[in-house]
Amino acid sequence: QVQLVESGGGLVQAGGSLRLSCAASGRTNSNYAMGWFRQAPGKEREFVAAITAISWSDSNTYYADSVKGRFTISSDNAKNTLYLQMNSLKPEDTAVYYCNEVHPFIWRPVDSWGQGTQVTVSS
Repeated sequence: QVQLVESGGGLVQAGGSLRLSCAASGRTNSNYAMGWFRQAPGKEREFVAAITAISWSDSNTYYADSVKGRFTISSDNAKNTLYLQMNSLKPEDTAVYYCNEVHPFIWRPVDSWGQGTQVTVSS
């Protein structure tokens, strides 16, 4: 059973930055990628970013158009931790952010969702 624990959310002004973390434990299938999703009030959960491992030290990253150029996904394999650096935040980035294992290139989530971490961007 994979466990996912997100942290790092908070309240920030527009234009500010936050760094989210996701501690993943119990992963057994290295074929899955890792991704970030978000869900804003009254909206469906949406894909934000994903990272696929090419080797232990190399990876490819993918982003939703709405965050491209502002967000950066990365991972520390030694720590089993996924990160999302969010810069130039906008009020429309306000949402609960979740991490999950994902099927590569279709970005369909694999595991049950964690509790998420709230990001609120004030204008």
